[in-house]
Amino acid sequence: MTSVRRIAVVNPNTTVAMTEKMLSCALPLVDPGTELVGVTNTTGPASIESHVDEALAVPGLLREVIAGEAAGISGYVIACFGDPGLDACRELASGPVVGIAEAGMHLATMLGRSFSIVTTLGRTMGQAEHLVQRYGYAGKCRSIYACEVAVLELDEPGSEARKLVVDHCRRAVEYDEADSIVLGCAGMADFCADVSEQVGVPVIDGVTAGVLLVESMIKLGLRTSTRSEYAAPLPKTYR
Repeated sequence: MTSVRRIAVVNPNTTVAMTEKMLSCALPLVDPGTELVGVTNTTGPASIESHVDEALAVPGLLREVIAGEAAGISGYVIACFGDPGLDACRELASGPVVGIAEAGMHLATMLGRSFSIVTTLGRTMGQAEHLVQRYGYAGKCRSIYACEVAVLELDEPGSEARKLVVDHCRRAVEYDEADSIVLGCAGMADFCADVSEQVGVPVIDGVTAGVLLVESMIKLGLRTSTRSEYAAPLPKTYR
């Protein structure tokens, strides 16, 4: 009998409602033999929209991965578009670890020759650009747009967030000739189908993309290589 795969969707911010929304989007997509565990950081910011926010989120994120290892988690999705702490989590985890920006961009490159990113605040565009460079997709990314909507405003009653996302996605398709769109925030996880229908190209949510990539890697028996950089940290005293 195949053992149950346990995948942790780790929200690096402290907003439980966002974790619950991400789980509701991913749960219908996984196999019956896969258990999704929603994990919300217990320390750090309510949303991650700056370098300070990201830095303060990482210690709690690492503690959640350590706890996940003790609880038998098979793999992890780091559910913030900045992919905070990704390298450190890979040093700690025995199974695969995927960031949602990494997952979204990777799938986009297999759906067309180009993609654009639509994210929340303009101040986060630099990090998105940095990740495009890091993952080797600079030649594929046509543009990055910010809707100037704060993360926690995405679900506020009366918010125009979805309309703004659609408007910027349409601009990326019509003016930049993007073949697909990567949504640049975990809080947009439930936008995909609606936005894709309106703009006429594939729209990718990194949360669901990350979950299915991790699930596939576990099924294939793949895990992070620990030959060199991602080996467990050297033992030492941390204060």
